[in-house]
Amino acid sequence: MLGPVILAASRSDRMRRLVSAAPVTKQVVDRFIAGEGVDDVVPVIRELTGQGLELTMDVVGEDITNPAQAAAARDAYLELIDRLKPLELGTRAEMSVKLSMFGQALDGGHELALANVRPVVEAAAEIGTTVTLDAEDHTTLDSMFAIHEELRKDFPQTGCVIQAYLFRTEADARRLAANGSRVRLVKGAYKEPGSVAYLDEREIDRAYVRVLRTLMQGEGYPMIGSHDPRLIAIGQELAHRAGRKLDEYEFQMLYGIRTEEHLRLAAEGHRMRVYTAYGTDWYGYFMRRLAEKPANLRFFARSMLTKG
Repeated sequence: MLGPVILAASRSDRMRRLVSAAPVTKQVVDRFIAGEGVDDVVPVIRELTGQGLELTMDVVGEDITNPAQAAAARDAYLELIDRLKPLELGTRAEMSVKLSMFGQALDGGHELALANVRPVVEAAAEIGTTVTLDAEDHTTLDSMFAIHEELRKDFPQTGCVIQAYLFRTEADARRLAANGSRVRLVKGAYKEPGSVAYLDEREIDRAYVRVLRTLMQGEGYPMIGSHDPRLIAIGQELAHRAGRKLDEYEFQMLYGIRTEEHLRLAAEGHRMRVYTAYGTDWYGYFMRRLAEKPANLRFFARSMLTKG
């Protein structure tokens, strides 16, 4: 039951100060956060794409409390897109955004988030790439899906994320698969009540497979967000059964976790996209990655000792 404890710690200012001050923290964070600014991540982008990998870039941030901060988040993504333009990577480097960073939780937040994210989606399209809307806690999802639907009217390549542990997700997957959406499937990384989500890890895994089967059999583009070797193998089998070619789905994993697996999948001809986060406000992102699954603690600990 470490997950809920870690999630609670992610919201604690006192724990944030303690973790940030710990001597080992910088070493760990530097391994899993690609840098603090655009100048830091451009070399990382060049290196990873040079290895045959693809990327989705996330400017980390938490606790947006006013419209000015939301506008600053928008501008950070626009700066990133401006720096990606001369690299001419197209969809090999896309963006992932959390609508909470664009003001979704503020008064009039739905309209504000849509107004802030649209220029980012437009700018991404101009350089030949796209944006995926990350899923957050279940109370934000109706707004996220509505914004996703609105953006797809002009930018049908806009993607979204669904979370296997939520009861609603099987119905969401059927709808998204039928309308041809780009969909990243993850297990889920927020503390949710048993009234809306599976809490047992085995139930979550079974839900993940059911949802992934729906996506593979549908009209959209599935993105398999998992580090679990068993789910990766199941994903390959479901894709084969659905008659999908290697460029009709992809795998996604986090920067700094199972890097040898990233390269193995890419060498086999799979599209392998690395979720690459950067920025100074890394704490909430980092703690959610630990909370997603107890095994992530082992991944992070093992990665301190090995390059794999």
